[in-house]
Amino acid sequence: MSTLFTIMNPAAGGGRARECFGDARERIERAGIDLEVHETEGPGHAREIAREARQSGVSRFLAVGGDGTSFEVVDGIFGTGPGEPGDLSDDRPTPTLAMLPLGTGNSFLRDFDIDTTDLAIEAIARGRERSCDVIRVKHRDGVIHYINLLSIGFTADAGGLMNRRFKALGPAGYVLATVVCTARLKHPVFPMRLDGGDLDDRPAVLLSFSNSKFTGGTMMMAPAADVGDGELDVIRVGDLSRVGLLRTFPKIFTGKHVGEPGVEATRAKRVELEGLGELECMVDGEVIPLTLEALEVVPGALKVIA
Repeated sequence: MSTLFTIMNPAAGGGRARECFGDARERIERAGIDLEVHETEGPGHAREIAREARQSGVSRFLAVGGDGTSFEVVDGIFGTGPGEPGDLSDDRPTPTLAMLPLGTGNSFLRDFDIDTTDLAIEAIARGRERSCDVIRVKHRDGVIHYINLLSIGFTADAGGLMNRRFKALGPAGYVLATVVCTARLKHPVFPMRLDGGDLDDRPAVLLSFSNSKFTGGTMMMAPAADVGDGELDVIRVGDLSRVGLLRTFPKIFTGKHVGEPGVEATRAKRVELEGLGELECMVDGEVIPLTLEALEVVPGALKVIA
């Protein structure tokens, strides 16, 4: 019987993870997979559990919760020191991550056409693995790692508002927060260089650095993204008016916002950000204050079961 080191966030999805995990666990174990379960006790705990497990030699993980739980697990697996993505001195097996989507948005697995718990359990039972890039983010105070997306500007503001006021509404909360934030629309400058190119210091409503397609549940932020292509999809929404943003926003659910006036999609292996102060950053569904310096793709650092 194979074993998955399982990190379960009982608070995910407003408590949905706690309610649904027992049945899901039984079904997974009937498929011949043993789950060594560790429950989290609060924010950041999943990261600590994953880091300690990886340091002790664990290579196969299951994250139970939403995108935020998976983010903490990934960041813990690839914490500083041995085992960081791209560390050639680390001869341990490439870590593998399965996910049971019992959170609020559950965006990442949608890239693999997994949008229900049943489909996720079927994928875990099959055990097929896909190579997945990991994004290493350097900020003033250290390094973090993610697999979904990091965004700044409008989406981070909306994500923060959703987490504070509308989280109980699930994916609809993202939509409501977006409408509220449109009323106080800003056009800041986030100076950046893609792969060492020219400095881009044009005003922007938002920047998204996407490894996968979806965010906020069903919003297809980066419709051409591929988690294993070795590149970030950089989505830039420029100096749109409120009317322009409201006209463009609904198209994000089909990915047709890309190519609309003011919306650009490019790709890069490395992004450098210059002169930024501390910003709210939305990282895989979690809003974190960071002073960003650079983002870099580490190709194929993770295997995902999907």
